[in-house]
Amino acid sequence: MSNGRPPLRVAVIDNDSGFIKVLANRMDSAGWQHRVLASAVPPQELIAMKLNAVVVDLGVMGGDEGWAYLERITGLLPDLGVLVCASGATVSQRVRGLRVGADDWISKPCHPEEVIARIEAVARRRRRLQPSTESGPLVIGEIEVRADQFQAFVAGQSLDLTRREFELLQLLADSEGDVLERETIYQRVWGYTMAHGDRSVDVFIRKLRHKLEKRSPGFSYIHTHFGVGYRFAAESSIPAATAA
Repeated sequence: MSNGRPPLRVAVIDNDSGFIKVLANRMDSAGWQHRVLASAVPPQELIAMKLNAVVVDLGVMGGDEGWAYLERITGLLPDLGVLVCASGATVSQRVRGLRVGADDWISKPCHPEEVIARIEAVARRRRRLQPSTESGPLVIGEIEVRADQFQAFVAGQSLDLTRREFELLQLLADSEGDVLERETIYQRVWGYTMAHGDRSVDVFIRKLRHKLEKRSPGFSYIHTHFGVGYRFAAESSIPAATAA
């Protein structure tokens, strides 16, 4: 490829033959490697395919099974770009999908060029989040952030972060000491301009803060700057008089 990068590897989990044919032709033209799967496959098989992204129609599985599968692959494959491409979704369903861990949601009917562009955008964000093989873990307070494992640890114990929680932690930790605006956090982690009234950042900050302070109660890590955003720094949560 002209940019020197290997071709993208994409799996499409869908049974819409017309959509699949047009999309497959467009991916062939882009020089991508792709697999079409008529039904859901175990996450381990997706791992073996060494994919950059997966495009999935939850309707293939139907109902609660589709949501459970989405949550499973986003949790177990933190470095995989996940795009949901489905018809008839409500706003609340799209929001649910993004909060579960999907990187993007595309409503059918859609143009294949839009799907291609969104896959490329997700792949770019994933590349930016890829850890350097030369960099070691980032240690702040008692927290060890391991980008190579998409996880954080305290005294060797995993914090059991979801992919989105880890991406949020990594962004905050990389900007240690700086106040990041909520809109900036949303743009960097979710990849979109934040809609008015969207509280996703605050919801995930609350979840992440709970996990950090549960495992490392001696420190306060995420500090709220009201009306602006959040700052990450390890500050003792033990009052000075008590410590003395």
